[in-house]
Amino acid sequence: MKVNRFIAVCLVITFFSACKQKQTKDQVKTQTYTKTQTDTLSRDISNPNEHMVMAIMYQQTAGEYRALCYQADNLARFMLDRDLDNKKINMPRCVVLDIDETVLDNSPYEAKCILEKLIYPNKWADWISKASAKPVPGAMDFLKYARANGVEVYYVTNRKENERQSTIDNLKNAGFAAVDTDHLLMRTETSSKEIRRSKVRETRHISLLFGDNLADFSDAFDGKLSVQDRFNAVEKLKKDFGTRFIVLPNAIYGDWEGAVYSGDFSLADSVKKVKRYNSLTGF
Repeated sequence: MKVNRFIAVCLVITFFSACKQKQTKDQVKTQTYTKTQTDTLSRDISNPNEHMVMAIMYQQTAGEYRALCYQADNLARFMLDRDLDNKKINMPRCVVLDIDETVLDNSPYEAKCILEKLIYPNKWADWISKASAKPVPGAMDFLKYARANGVEVYYVTNRKENERQSTIDNLKNAGFAAVDTDHLLMRTETSSKEIRRSKVRETRHISLLFGDNLADFSDAFDGKLSVQDRFNAVEKLKKDFGTRFIVLPNAIYGDWEGAVYSGDFSLADSVKKVKRYNSLTGF
């Protein structure tokens, strides 16, 4: 009888000991994961631009990037021809384009930021004043085609007014013809481009709009500070992409990144890094 009791007590002790050991292992595992996550994501990072390296590599070295740009050019020609065939349009025609990453390639500036650990707008003014950005593949050929068909070209950019002359110089240096101040609409009071697009519409029919950022196309995308809000806005206008809206690839920067930060680019680099990781969906 005593032996049976002794065995029973031993079994109970063994059971609770095993449970305690399992709980301790689980706790250690959780603590290790939390510490690892904190150490790898929340610590201050030595280069705040490290996450841009692959994007710059893609823009500067990938044949696929150039192919996408040429694809946009070819599609734009097709859609412009369709617009030109519409004889019901009586107003003079034009196309409206963003500048940065739409007709001019600023990846050398972004690369310098990575290599020298700089944060925009450090040395942006120096880059603008050089007026040496190269044309985005396909942009010059399309604009020559547009002008050959009597279509005007308007640039609507969020570059600032004090950058106007350098921007004109850069466009001319890159080989873009017929660039003048009347066809270059800079940012003044607001970053929204809708007022400037509306000004063009007063006297011109806009055949196509070009950009690398959703806000380059419609005010329906203005103020959308979450990823889901931007998704929803795209769904509502999905028929316009490839017909009226021609999108150029830009994985380096844009409102898409800001949406991950809820529109707050002033967040600490360590916080941004956590948010970037948290935005990923695995399996």
